[in-house]
Amino acid sequence: MQLNSIKPALGATKNRKRIGRGPGSGHGKTATKGHKGQKARSGGSIKAGFEGGQMPMQRRLPKRGFNPLNRIEYAQINVGKLNSFEANSVVDIEALVSSGLIGKVKCGVKILADGELSKALTVKAHKFSAAAKEKILAAGGTAEEIIS
Repeated sequence: MQLNSIKPALGATKNRKRIGRGPGSGHGKTATKGHKGQKARSGGSIKAGFEGGQMPMQRRLPKRGFNPLNRIEYAQINVGKLNSFEANSVVDIEALVSSGLIGKVKCGVKILADGELSKALTVKAHKFSAAAKEKILAAGGTAEEIIS
């Protein structure tokens, strides 16, 4: 066997379509471009979103709001949900994720004050609302802010 005798397997290669090469090819004359019009001309391509000179949709609709690039979105959980943990345990991000109370954490966790806490817990999170911190301390626990 030599390099000049190697051929691909039957059916592995396909001949490219040679358009505009005479009537015998079946793709001669107009070369699959139809008759006349902008798309039939050389260099005749239409930009995406072009609506034939009509005011395009993205210019007809009003601009509204903006998305700040440096926004921090916290995963939020209420104090009442923390009752599912045992008394005097440490509640951190790993514990919250493993218990299924929050999903994947992008930026951080914030504890909010809805509900009542009946156990003393050590809660570690990135942010606390003022009322949530009071409820954790009133139940005999501690609220530790994670600085990242």
